[in-house]
This record gives sequence, C-alpha cells and structure tokens, in this order.
Amino acid sequence: MGDPTTPDAAAPVLPFFVYGTLRAGQANHDRVLRGRVATPRPAELPGAVLFDGPGYPYALDGAAADTVRGELVEALPGAYDAVLADLDRLEEYVPGAPGNLYDRVTREVRCGGALRPAWVYLAGPVTAAALRANGRRIASGHWPAGGG
Repeated sequence: MGDPTTPDAAAPVLPFFVYGTLRAGQANHDRVLRGRVATPRPAELPGAVLFDGPGYPYALDGAAADTVRGELVEALPGAYDAVLADLDRLEEYVPGAPGNLYDRVTREVRCGGALRPAWVYLAGPVTAAALRANGRRIASGHWPAGGG
C-alpha cells in the first residue's frame, strides 16, 4: 500500500477535474485549493454520471450520452505535488490500495470546446456498486443537485 501523504511518483502531471466540494465557492476549494491553483474553468466530463452523497457527490463511469459538469483546475507552478497529495488525502485515495473511497483516474474532459486529459476522482468500486444499487442519481450532472 502506498503512503497517502506523498503523491504517486509515476503519476503524470495533469490538471484536475473537480465537480463537488472542490469547485470554486465550495468549502474544500477554499480549504485545499485557494491560492494554489489557477482560476478554475468550466468543464464537462463526458461519459460519467453523478450521484448525491452525504454532503458531497460521487461521479461514476456512465453511458456516452451522460455528462458531469464541473471545473478544470491547474496547480500553480511549484504547487503540483502538494496539491496532488492533499487531494489524494481528501478523497481517501491511496495508489494501489483496494477499497479506496475514490479512485484517481485519467479521463478526457471537455474544456473550452477541446478535450484534454485530466485527473478525476471517481467513486471506488465498492462505493460505485452501492450507489448504482441504491443511490440517488443527479440527472442534471451538476452538484449541488439542481444547480446550473
């Protein structure tokens, strides 16, 4: 099992797609990202669905027509390793560990009309299965539910 306080050395340097409490104006953006990332830009994660959680959402892989709305954030120069480590810790992700709450994966994200790779935290397999069985899907793909 990896050390949750240090980033995965093999991880490529990519921007982050955020869709919940890490979005600008939300509590974890202010706590974890403010002053460490460039201005967030509106973005979409095609092929993903959104489920409501206990105060935060979960994104899961979905059908091609599904979309999750969020923001693309890029760490400022010199801040990437610390931002990655803090996000992994917040999302309870440990590289290579089974049973993560969220898994950090690369996905193509649409931003400014173009697709580009980004890190996304998707619900881990156990959480995803429980959500698919009994969760409340957010049809708009936007959290908080019903937002625009």
